[in-house]
Amino acid sequence: MTKHTSMLISFLLLTAGCAHQKTLKYSDHEPFGGMRTKFIKEVFFAAVEKESGGRLKIEDHWNAEISTGYNALQTAGAGQSADMAMIVPEYTDKDLPLHQIFKSFLVGPTGQKQVSFFREVYSKVPEFSVELAEKNVVPIFLATGYPVAFYSRKPLKQLKDIKKSSWRTASFWHKDLIQNFGATPVTMAWGEGVFQAIKAKKLDGLMVNVDSGYSLNVHKAAPYVLVSEDLWLGHLYILAMNKKTWNDLDPQDQTAIQRAAETAYGSLGSVMDKAYGAQIEDLKKNGATVRLLQRKEVDAFAAAAKNQDIQAAWVTTQEAKGLKEAAPVLEKVRVILNEAIK
Repeated sequence: MTKHTSMLISFLLLTAGCAHQKTLKYSDHEPFGGMRTKFIKEVFFAAVEKESGGRLKIEDHWNAEISTGYNALQTAGAGQSADMAMIVPEYTDKDLPLHQIFKSFLVGPTGQKQVSFFREVYSKVPEFSVELAEKNVVPIFLATGYPVAFYSRKPLKQLKDIKKSSWRTASFWHKDLIQNFGATPVTMAWGEGVFQAIKAKKLDGLMVNVDSGYSLNVHKAAPYVLVSEDLWLGHLYILAMNKKTWNDLDPQDQTAIQRAAETAYGSLGSVMDKAYGAQIEDLKKNGATVRLLQRKEVDAFAAAAKNQDIQAAWVTTQEAKGLKEAAPVLEKVRVILNEAIK
C-alpha cells in the first residue's frame, strides 16, 4: 500500500465517522462549577462520548442560558432549543405530581445508597417513567442531592429549638412539617435576599440542603448548624432527553448512553460523600458551630412533625384530582426506602 493510498483510506474513515456524528444540545439552569454540574460534564458526558466512540457529542449550556429550571421539562419535551435538560421535579409539581413523593420523607439514604435507591425505584415503579413519558421525555441519568441542614442565627443545640421561630423553606412538604413541629414556615425566593433577611433578623433560620446554604454563605449570618446524613431532602435531578430524540438514536448509541450512565452511577455516591465531608469541615473552619444529629433525633423529628399524616392528606388531595396512583405509588416508594435505610 502506497503512502498516498493509506492517507486516502484514513481520510475516508475519518469523514465517514464525522458523517455519523450527532451533537446533542443540553440545558442546565445552574452555573457550571459545582459538584453536580462538574460531575455531569466531566464524568457522565465524557463517558457518553467515550462509550459512543465519538459518535455522540454534547453541546452543554449552563446557568439558564437556554432554559430556567422551571421551564426545563417543557424545553426537553419540545426538543427544539435543546435535546436534553436537567429537570427538578419540585419545580413542576402540577406536571409531575407523583415525583413529589420523594420529598415527602424526612429520613432517607445518602451517598451510594441514595443513588441505588432512586435507580431501584425507577426500575420497580414504572409509574414514574410513565409520568415523564406523558411529558414527552425519557430519563437517562438520575442525579441526587445532599441532606437537609438547619442554619440558625441563634444558638441551636437540638431540633426542638426551632419551635416558635421563623424558618425559610421552599418545599411544600417542609412547610407543613415545620408548622406541625411548632415553627413558622416562610416562603421566600432563593438568593441573596435570604441571606439579607437572616442578617436583618427577619428570619430566624433556613431549612435547606446543606450545600445550598454553604454556597450562599448563609453560615456567615446563621452560624449555628444542625445536619445529619439521615435528614433526607429527597432531592432528585432528572437528566431527561426528548422522547423523539431518544427514539431516533441508533440502538448502539442508546446502549452507549446507558453504559455511560452505569459508569457514572458507579462513582457518584463516593464523590458526593467526599464533597459533603469537605463542606462540613469548611463550615467549621469558617466559624460555624456544626452538630451532627443522631438518627434517633431525626426519627423523633419526623414523628413529631406528623410526617405520615401529611402524606395521607396529600394522597387524599391527589385522589380527588383523579390521580388514583397516588396511594399505591407512595406505598411502593415507602417499602423500597425503608429497606434502603435499614
